[in-house]
Amino acid sequence: MAEWIGLERIALAPHRERAGHARFVQRARDWHAAFAARAESDWALFFEDAGEFAAALFGAWHAGKRVFLPGDALPATLESIATQAQGFAGDIPAAHAPLAAPGSSGDGRGMQALDSRATRLVVFTSGSTGTPAALEKQLCQLEREVEALQSAFGDGLDGAVVHGTVSHQHIYGLLFRVLWPLAAGREVAPRSFFHEELLAIPGDGPLLLVSSPAHLKRLPERFDATPLHGRLRAVFSSGGALPAQAAIEARRVFGVAPTEIFGSSETGGIAWRRWDDDVPAWRALPGVQWRLAGDALEVDSPYLPPATGWWRTTDRAESDGHGGFRLLGRADRIAKIEERRVSLDALERALATHPFVREARVVVLEGARSVLAAAVATSDEGKAQLQALGRRGFAKQLDAHLSDSQDAVTRPRRWRFVDGLPVDAQGKTTQAALLALFRPAQPQPRWLQRDARSAELALELDPRLLAFDGHFPQAPILPGVVQTDWAIRFGREAFALPPRFLRLEALKFQQVARPGQVLRLRLDWNPEGGVLSFRYDSEAGAHAGGRAVFGDG
Repeated sequence: MAEWIGLERIALAPHRERAGHARFVQRARDWHAAFAARAESDWALFFEDAGEFAAALFGAWHAGKRVFLPGDALPATLESIATQAQGFAGDIPAAHAPLAAPGSSGDGRGMQALDSRATRLVVFTSGSTGTPAALEKQLCQLEREVEALQSAFGDGLDGAVVHGTVSHQHIYGLLFRVLWPLAAGREVAPRSFFHEELLAIPGDGPLLLVSSPAHLKRLPERFDATPLHGRLRAVFSSGGALPAQAAIEARRVFGVAPTEIFGSSETGGIAWRRWDDDVPAWRALPGVQWRLAGDALEVDSPYLPPATGWWRTTDRAESDGHGGFRLLGRADRIAKIEERRVSLDALERALATHPFVREARVVVLEGARSVLAAAVATSDEGKAQLQALGRRGFAKQLDAHLSDSQDAVTRPRRWRFVDGLPVDAQGKTTQAALLALFRPAQPQPRWLQRDARSAELALELDPRLLAFDGHFPQAPILPGVVQTDWAIRFGREAFALPPRFLRLEALKFQQVARPGQVLRLRLDWNPEGGVLSFRYDSEAGAHAGGRAVFGDG
């Protein structure tokens, strides 16, 4: 069994034989010296490299700093976190003046074992239903969870190198790719994004994979992972439910049953299940107790803040009669449509039983009249049928499938068919991303005139159009590149344009177009020259115009 080191002693641990540990200790000392020289108490860390991140994290902690973990380094994220943290470190734009730690500048003086209650970390929820919320964790909570992971899953993992597809900037990746490996003496490989990278791992030593449903359910066809059989000791998945079909396929491909972790940023890990069986029940992690209040799942956990007591989750569950439980969906996913209560989870499960459907999510589109909308990731058979039936015919097939259990009011009115559901950097499908699928990318045209060489149409600029996002937040305008794209798109609808776009000519933008305006688009097609001329105007006058040239070559 590898030597176990408590989290409060990691940066002080003696150099052990495993590769990279000496460098980690020295970089932690360097970061400690850099942070100790600064008076600011709250720091945001963002690093692409897990090893340098870990060194900065422990360096900051040993310097008495509270650490914030942004989920990404996007401008809006950094602007938001700048209102909470006093400084930045890591792979951060220069505008935020990130702290640097010169090499071999720290000798470890002043570093002492951490106070597990005074040492703090601020993580953020995934923001699946809105703006991410900040959650403060004490080191003692994290340490108890790491010890539970070792107790539950540590057997057989000695010497295993940790590979992962998830970011350490979120709680799941932080625990499984940084804190647990450090405490258990395991080496952590750089984050990978492609399945083929796993096959290129050198050597013949043991491995474990920290992944997510977003990656495991997108294993490439004919992906041959047999070189990893026997080496791959464990495959972990978290961040959302792993569909049964994806779990069984991952078990076949990797030669090891995936282990799912159920929990949240607020609660930490709650339970686990391993896909040795088809649809196994969930089992509580060591130290966690659960109970049902009606069908609401409540947990009492050492990973919760002290004196929290029983925590009611937003999940519904039922006992399996053998000490475990099965999840029934989220309690907050009951929608009211025309005074009728509708379970969005039940609709998704019903859709997932159709052979055309690989995965489905249902959302409520609010407006003068709330309606249900379904985003469907099609199966291989579904892709072929979508092409054969068209979108309207395909939607009718799925609507008929639901009619056995749902009436017209409680069935989706709007549909989007995609190859895969949108996911964020942590592999989660957020509410915001789903709603964006149902926002119009372009206005519905009202054709005023159309013949072989000319067409005219009216376009109402709905403020909800995706084209207005971020351009500009205070005074949105329609980007010129969007106007050019629409002219070509509607030109292809009106005329038989050659397949190859060659160039733009005489492009001119005279005045901006804003939400609420109605644009009139004039299209003229010259097939001999392969030229599509376009002109936008409105009651305010001319807006833009130009020529797009096409060819067959």
